[in-house]
Formats: sequence, structure tokens, C-alpha cells
Amino acid sequence: MTSSTAVTLVSKCTILPSEQSSLSDLKLSVSDLPMLSVHYIQKGCLFTRPPFPITHLISLLKLSLSQTLTHFPPLAGRFVTDSDGYVYISCSDAGVDFVQASATNIFIRDVIGSIDVPDHVKEFFPMDHTVSYRGHFSPFLAVQVTELADGVFIGCAVNHSVMDGTSFWNFFNAFAEVSRGVKRIVRQPDFTRNSILNSNAVPKLPADGPKVTFAGDAPLRERIFSFSRESIQTLKAKTNYDGEINVVELMAKWSIDPTAEISSFQSLCALLWRAVTRARKFPSSKMTIFRTAVNCRNRLQPKLNPLYFGNAIQSIPTYASAGEVLSHDQHWCAEQLNTNVKAHNDVMVRKLIEDWEKDPQSFPLGNFDGAMLTMGSSARFPMYDNDFGWGRPIAVRSGRANKFDGKISAFPGREGGGSVDLEVILSPETMECLESDPEFMQFVTVY
Repeated sequence: MTSSTAVTLVSKCTILPSEQSSLSDLKLSVSDLPMLSVHYIQKGCLFTRPPFPITHLISLLKLSLSQTLTHFPPLAGRFVTDSDGYVYISCSDAGVDFVQASATNIFIRDVIGSIDVPDHVKEFFPMDHTVSYRGHFSPFLAVQVTELADGVFIGCAVNHSVMDGTSFWNFFNAFAEVSRGVKRIVRQPDFTRNSILNSNAVPKLPADGPKVTFAGDAPLRERIFSFSRESIQTLKAKTNYDGEINVVELMAKWSIDPTAEISSFQSLCALLWRAVTRARKFPSSKMTIFRTAVNCRNRLQPKLNPLYFGNAIQSIPTYASAGEVLSHDQHWCAEQLNTNVKAHNDVMVRKLIEDWEKDPQSFPLGNFDGAMLTMGSSARFPMYDNDFGWGRPIAVRSGRANKFDGKISAFPGREGGGSVDLEVILSPETMECLESDPEFMQFVTVY
């Protein structure tokens, strides 16, 4: 089955908010503006088939999307750039796209049953290859509902300069709440723009808008690696206690600084960093970079509202040569990540803002010298906390947006309890080596 014939477009329409917006224009922040050069976010959930006709589902989702947009008026707007070069979200009620598609020759097992993520999953998402700058002319949001033989996939594409992953999943879960009849959504977004993220800097943009900074046609493999709660606990214990580490010294260190303990997620990142570095077969002198996206809402002083709407993320690079990564143990690699993340406090957030204001550029996303790993999304996002009326999702998947060799996305495991799924994008030869790496694969749960 080829992806070009797997999914058929049934209909497409524009959905308007059920109530007119009274929200004033929102100026893009120093965290929003760099995203003008990246693709729309493409994330969605796989569900079992609802116990009512698809026609009823489509009508329900159109109505609930219209009602949800009244809580998220920026999503129904467009970008406007003024004469000084400042970019705003105009909450103009211009509407969003709603796409109905059919793939009744695809079963749930065809989506989640193979080792690699199948190509047809990419067809479950609208607005392929759309760069966020296009929000001047195109909707910020498109929802695609794809009917499968025994299930339904609800996929969203959202402009990345309008929101980050935190805001995305708040919207997606609110959409689900409204669909199952909740009259007032629990987590109302915060649209205030009164923090250090607001700036008078004007980004340097080409006349026809910025372009993505990575090749979109490179041969890649995409696989979901699952890690159970028990496996991650074992990995965390190994990271913190194994080798030449003095447990007594560690306990004393943690009593002074509890954040000195290596977290489960940092342990997992270190495991991947070491394994991919081995798989890439670099000379020991080759500098590698592990880049992590961090949420700045709780790092700033004063803190931002956890439901701040927009982007409030920065990227933290951790550098180490291939020789350092592979000659040291798991604890050393994880400690480098831990030290960097811990140091990313209010002072560091403000410094990066000041640095960007001196040279306001689009975000350079990609793997420019073949030695980078870029971790996005978060295993803390409530990706399975959405029930549109007939049960929780079976799986979370993403589209082809912003994917390149070394791009990793963290998802919570469906069973919860600290389990994690990593969506890993690598060159075919690197992926093959990773799959045969016993140090890495011993922690992977194979279903």
C-alpha cells in the first residue's frame, strides 16, 4: 500500500468561532518570532471507532471545534506585519480548516503494529510543508479527521509561531472536553503579554518570508521506542549509582542540592546520546551536541502562568566530543545534561533573550554537521488526557513536519506511571546500528 493511495480527501471547509472575538492583537514574542521559519506542529491521536456513525462524529467535531475556538480566539486569526516590521496575531475570526478524510483500507494494527512508523501516518495530517510565516495568508490551525477501517485519527496542524507544545496540548484537550459535553473548559488559556518575552526587536526576514533550514527529502527512518516505568527506574538507578560512584557522597550531595540527582528523563537522554554517537561511528575528536527544548514558564521570575498561550521555550545545547561521550559512563553524560538544564534559570533565560535581541534571527532547526540530536516535545505533556466522548487515545503520532536526522520527540507512554515513548528519526544506517546496540535495546520494551 502506498501513502499516495492510502488516504482520500472527502471534504474540506472553514470553521468559524461560535462567538465573535473581543481579544486585541497579540504581538509575537522573542520566543514566537524565531519559529516563523519552522513547519506547523503536526500532532494527533489514534482512537478506536466511535459507537455512532462517522457522519455524526464529523458534525459533532465541527460544532465543538467552533465552540472551542471561542476560548482560543488567536487560533482563528492571521498574522499582520505593521510598517515597523512587528508581527502580530490579529484575532480576526477568519477561521480554521476542517478536513474529513477516509482510509478505510487501513486498520489500527497498520498504524501501531509495525517496527517503523508507516508512511501513511503522515497522510493523517493537513498542511504538509507549511512554514509558520505562511500564517499571514493561511489558517493557523487545520484539523483532519481520518476514518480508518476500525478507528479514527484526529490530527492537528498548528502554526508554531502561535503556540508551543504546552499550548498545543491545552488546546487539543479543551477540544476533547467540549466534544464530550463539558460546558466550561477547566484550563483556560492566558493571553497576557506583559513579560520579558515581549520585545521591540524586529527579526530579519527575507521579503518572501523565511525558509526551513533543513532538507526535507533526506532518506530517514522513524521508529517509536517504548520504555516502561520499570525499565526507566532501572535506568535511573544505573545512572545514579553504578560504576565508580560513591553512593554515600551522592546522598550527601543530594541532601544539599536535591536537583543534583539525575532525573529519569535525563538518564534516558544520556542513554540515547551514547547509543546514537556509537551508531554514527564518529572519530573521537568529533564534537556532538544534544539539544533540549525547555519550558521557560516556570523558570522566569516572576513565573509565567502555566497556561500562558504562545511559545515560552528555549533550546539548551550540551556539547561533548564523541570521545568524551563514549569513554565516560552513563552517569557522566547524564550529569552534563543535568548541569545544563539546572543552570537554565531566570538569569540564563534573560541572557538568551538579550542575545537574540542583538541579532534577531529565525531558529536554525536541523542537523547541520551530522552530529546533533534535538529533543522536542515532552513526556510530561497530557497527550492521553483527551477523551472526545468514547474513550482515551490508543496512540499519539506526528506528521512529517520538522523531521530530520537526529530529531527526537518525547511522548508519555499510554500506560502512564512514568513510562515514555521516544519518536526517533535517524538515517537508515544509524537506525540499524541503534537497533543492534545491546546497551540501548536492553531498556526498550518490545510489544
